[in-house]
Amino acid sequence: MQVQQKSISFYTLGCKLNYSETSTLGRMAEENGFKQIPFQNGADVYVINTCSVTEHADKKCRRVVRQALNHNINAYIVVVGCYAQLKPKEISEIPGVDIVLGAAEKFNLINYLSQLNKKEKGEFISSPVQEVNIYKSAYSIGERTRTFLKVQDGCDYTCSFCTIPLARGKSRSDTVEHVVQMANEIAEKGITEIVLTGVNIGDFGKQHPETKHTETFFDLVKELDTIKGIERFRISSIEPNLLTNEIIEFVSTSNKFVPHFHIPLQSGNNKILKLMRRRYLREVYIDRVETIKKLMPHCCIGVDVITGFPGETQDDFLETYNFLNALDISYLHVFTYSERANTHAIILDGIVPQKIREERTAQLINLSAKKRRYFYEQNIGTTKNVLWEAEHDGENIFGFTENYIRAKTQYDPLLVNTITPVFLKELDATGESVLTEIEDYANY
Repeated sequence: MQVQQKSISFYTLGCKLNYSETSTLGRMAEENGFKQIPFQNGADVYVINTCSVTEHADKKCRRVVRQALNHNINAYIVVVGCYAQLKPKEISEIPGVDIVLGAAEKFNLINYLSQLNKKEKGEFISSPVQEVNIYKSAYSIGERTRTFLKVQDGCDYTCSFCTIPLARGKSRSDTVEHVVQMANEIAEKGITEIVLTGVNIGDFGKQHPETKHTETFFDLVKELDTIKGIERFRISSIEPNLLTNEIIEFVSTSNKFVPHFHIPLQSGNNKILKLMRRRYLREVYIDRVETIKKLMPHCCIGVDVITGFPGETQDDFLETYNFLNALDISYLHVFTYSERANTHAIILDGIVPQKIREERTAQLINLSAKKRRYFYEQNIGTTKNVLWEAEHDGENIFGFTENYIRAKTQYDPLLVNTITPVFLKELDATGESVLTEIEDYANY
């Protein structure tokens, strides 16, 4: 009698790093006999990879569990990820959850799937974060034309608002040699673009919490630039104090590393930056932006910023707003501050009412839209190279230029995963994409 193959489905919350790890867990499951199916198809096993950057992410975990059980009331529910490391007991008590795996245990997922019997009460297996000191490589493979390649994990910083060091442990990373090996493996799969990701990738070089840097992120960048078969490398996010002149200068002349940086700021007010325990002041950030724009005027610069941090007065917020408004940046990722247990910020005075936090967030989201539109308009009338993705609306296909402008043109499935020179004609009606005309279309 043939044993029916067990099905498994994954749901990812949070960052690009989580997506790379989920994809790796999915490949491990398939290699061990599981069939990966869409979330809504009622899998035998659901694995939820959680985030805990904001309070909203915690609540969403509960909703995903309920949705999974709606698709299959008998499904075996596994929860992994940052929230699983921070609150394992709390998650195990969510109705329907069978097992919670901490940061040190999640890559042993298969070992915990030998028995898939629903439990009356969920269990959790989570080592103290101090014991999370082994580096596990990962990368995402799916319908995307780009891959998120994990090169670093954990963080040695102690930002007062952040739970990531509590969830992922000390900074540790892959080796240059192994990352190059994985990049070559990805190239063989026909992927066109690799996005380098991690918790604090500028800290690349530590193979273990107790070791000193033997390699640097710049060493990695230089080696990856020689990879054949990958057309583009993109740096996902890098701290301003770790984004060195040599990295910026190298990217400015590279044929593979694209002119796009995402640089966390968090606040444009030095008082708040000090309360946040950030490792730079606003003057450093100005210098980074000016250096980039001097060498690459067309470069896209994204910014992370937090509103409503304890102690942020209206004047402090206006200073941040005006600082961002004056900077030659391209878009913002805006986060509303939310209290996180076991962080230093939770004991700070000057709590900002939730309504005011949300009002400030709305103002910065509006500023981001203006910044993005202005950046796009600056590029109208130029020729760029677009990597076309599988995303389409039936009429148009979408992709991104090297400097991260969202482009669209008439849908043609043969364009997917190709790079074509395009002429940027005009903004579409939404202002969120640029209408393009493919140059020498007959050759594609």
